[in-house]
Amino acid sequence: MSERNRLSSAKSWVVKVGTSLLTDVEHGLDRQAINDWVGQMAKLREDNLKFVLVSSGSIGEGVRKLGWQERPRELHKLQAAAAVGQMSLIQSYETAFNQYGILTAQVLLTHADFANRERYLNARSTLRELLKLGVVPIVNENDTVVNEEIRFGDNDTLGALVTNLVEAEALVILTDQDGLYNKDPRSNTDAQLVVESMVNDSSLMQWAGPAVGFGSGGMVTKVEAAQKAARSGACTVIAGGRQEEVLLRLHAAEPLGTLLTPGNSRVTAKKQWLAGQLRGNGRLVLDDGAVKVIRGAGKSLLPIGVREVSGEFGRGELVLCVDLEGKEVGRGLINYDADQTRKIIGCSSDKIESILGFVGEIELIHRDNIALV
Repeated sequence: MSERNRLSSAKSWVVKVGTSLLTDVEHGLDRQAINDWVGQMAKLREDNLKFVLVSSGSIGEGVRKLGWQERPRELHKLQAAAAVGQMSLIQSYETAFNQYGILTAQVLLTHADFANRERYLNARSTLRELLKLGVVPIVNENDTVVNEEIRFGDNDTLGALVTNLVEAEALVILTDQDGLYNKDPRSNTDAQLVVESMVNDSSLMQWAGPAVGFGSGGMVTKVEAAQKAARSGACTVIAGGRQEEVLLRLHAAEPLGTLLTPGNSRVTAKKQWLAGQLRGNGRLVLDDGAVKVIRGAGKSLLPIGVREVSGEFGRGELVLCVDLEGKEVGRGLINYDADQTRKIIGCSSDKIESILGFVGEIELIHRDNIALV
């Protein structure tokens, strides 16, 4: 399978739309463009492609509605503009998706939501459930209350983190340029579009340039976002959002924009990361049946196959899995904390809710989160 065809076979995309496409100081939100992108996503959903939409534009729209002539520098003004603009931004998307009978959900995130493991897992569970329900999550940074995102953050980075969060196969970054060029096309008539490259190519950062106008990013942040998305094995496309039917054409594997490939499959990249972790926060002793199942059949680890638990760990932390002789079998990210795990080991999965009062996942560790050693 060619790298471009991976876009066609993907089950989920994260689509990031930049401020420079969405807003300008004179006209505010470009609702016609929003309707065009939404219409394309609605068509692609008929092929069972799921979307998470990461959208900039709240500050730009707020600046316009407040009658300011340029993006301010003062933090409190940026936060005020974000609060005003976010209302119009979400209303515009909701109206556009409603035409196709598609529900939307607003999700505001900060870097703290990714740094705290519990909040990270809660955000992941919520987004995954929304996708299962057929809802399109519309994600933005919580610019109104968190100053770090406005000073240093950008939605290219957020798009990459959300791609990792939901384990999407592709990050599609729509921008006002046709893709990444080997020179600045605004000042070099001989600039050539980089059609495809490995994400770790050292030349990419040399070619990338800074942001202009209302945007907070630039090609540098887009390349960095592609590198982050590659950690979970996702490819990234940087493409011109104004190109006709851009999303449909990308899905058809048309060579639009710049495709940056990770070099590893999604599962391989994740399991390499797991295998490379030096220390687990706890240890599970597995019976012979569980060892056989996860090693021989590549299945998930269920509570019934665990004999003992040691150590203190939280939900989503790394634990070591050993056999009855103490030999390490693998390591993985566990779905329950240490106290909860101790209560459910040796029990069948259908007993989890009666024991704990809730059920998060039926697996103790999902097979995608186990790296064998």
